Amino acid sequence: MEWRLFANLAETAGTKRVEVEAGPGDTFGDAFDQLLDRHPELEAEVLDEDDELRDHIRVLRNDSNPFVSDDGFETVLEDGDQLALFPPVSGG
Repeated sequence: MEWRLFANLAETAGTKRVEVEAGPGDTFGDAFDQLLDRHPELEAEVLDEDDELRDHIRVLRNDSNPFVSDDGFETVLEDGDQLALFPPVSGG
């Protein structure tokens, strides 16, 4: 499975795409943990002092926020899922 990273998160990790070993049957949380295991430098940007996802960070599973439309970190992954991690987005 692959994570796509955007903006400063991609800069911090030094890549826009990160392969993880999570797959169908694993959870979104498994994939997220593997992402941070591969790129621990992202932790300070995406997790708060309680190791919770920062409010301004957006995550997507197939264009939907798993914390809104699914079971958050307990969401079971399916074959072909696309995962993405976004910093705050502002416009002008």
